[in-house]
Amino acid sequence: METIATFGASGHDAAALQLFEQADQARVAALLRDCPVVRVAAGAAVADEHEDARLYVVLRGMLEVTPAEARPGTDRTASRVLPGECVGELAVLDGEAMSDHVLALQESELLVIDGPTLWRLVDESNGVARNLLRLLSFRIRAANAQLRRRQKLGEFYRQLSMVDGLTGLQNRAWLNAHLPLLLEQAQAAGEPLSLVMIDIDHFKHFNDEYGHLVGDTALQTAARAIAAALRPSDFAARFGGEELIVILPGTGQKGAALVAQRLCEQIRQAVVFTDMHKPLPHITASFGLATLGAGQTVDALVALADAALYRAKQAGRNRVAV
Repeated sequence: METIATFGASGHDAAALQLFEQADQARVAALLRDCPVVRVAAGAAVADEHEDARLYVVLRGMLEVTPAEARPGTDRTASRVLPGECVGELAVLDGEAMSDHVLALQESELLVIDGPTLWRLVDESNGVARNLLRLLSFRIRAANAQLRRRQKLGEFYRQLSMVDGLTGLQNRAWLNAHLPLLLEQAQAAGEPLSLVMIDIDHFKHFNDEYGHLVGDTALQTAARAIAAALRPSDFAARFGGEELIVILPGTGQKGAALVAQRLCEQIRQAVVFTDMHKPLPHITASFGLATLGAGQTVDALVALADAALYRAKQAGRNRVAV
């Protein structure tokens, strides 16, 4: 940055700047008269962390402000400061150097107001104080809006991280986070809850015969068949490999057995692909059912469902066991 003039000699009108609109122009002009006007080359930093807090008012050109935690030029939350606008007021109020990254997007001329001068402007001009409050209010609203956007984006990615990329069902991370909560809710309300463990029959043989890509399609087909047959209050997740799990809140053993039988039939009838030049492979699955007992833990309930699944396989697969 190079100093090219004082504000009093620059020919600029303070009344055209947002911070000084409808203020006592004579008093403002007197206080700003000796403030430097600097020229900043395009791409140059406007301030650094080692200098005293200052307010920069854009007289010509454009600045970009990037949050301190982001790299300049890479953060979509960067804001632009246009002629008549300013940056650095929070640093002056805090009495600390500006932490945000401020770059000149094009060659710019800036009015530089040091902390003591800004405080004199606030003390001696109600108009400046009012405009500064309005500016701070805008900054707070903008920061809150940005925070809400980031929270929504964070929630979106959190939800995305809970979905299995292949099947579209919830994944193991979701199951680990939510199954204990569902059990706790059921036990607190004294309501039933059932768990159905599902394993695609002879899946390794299916992969060996038709290839892993078709195996992936088979898993997707089974997942779609399961998801389509469940109630809105039910949950389905990929437990791991070819094992899926269904959670049935508010459902006792009898009702859960009917659901499991329906799912078994849905998978049995599902077609993996419809290429008429090849045999149509069908899949079946074995189902193990367990219903939550008094004081039962997640691990105990899953172990019961897994034991029931083992019995279904031992009995010939393609069936439901309790």
